[in-house]
Amino acid sequence: MQCDSPSPKTTKESYVTPAPTLYRGHEGMWMWLVHRATGVAIFFFLLIHVTDTALVRVSPEAYNEVIDSYKTPIYGLIEAGLVAAIILHAFNGLRIIAVDNSTWALRHQRKLAWAVWVIFVVLMAGFLPRHLMHVFGGA
Repeated sequence: MQCDSPSPKTTKESYVTPAPTLYRGHEGMWMWLVHRATGVAIFFFLLIHVTDTALVRVSPEAYNEVIDSYKTPIYGLIEAGLVAAIILHAFNGLRIIAVDNSTWALRHQRKLAWAVWVIFVVLMAGFLPRHLMHVFGGA
């Protein structure tokens, strides 16, 4: 008895390679990861901020203690991290909007991702020295 369908063979031609995507370990994937991580970090900051601000209604003394603890150097460093997260998230969000709405931006994703990093470095270079002097008692 003969079967009409061909017998299953494992040949090189039978393997299908997936179509290339933007997220294969290049800038697009890393920016996707950075955007999600900064978004989560900002969300948790806002959650803590709302909680400690609400504390003023429960106990003004406890609120003052919490606010005083924020004046330590470790929280100054956390503040710098928050500013970094906000800058990256904001400018990467603008890059995403541009890529979603412009064929030019879609073709130049790699350059735009690097532009986000350059803007981030420039803004942080302007912010960090003054902030760290303030945190560590400089000027």
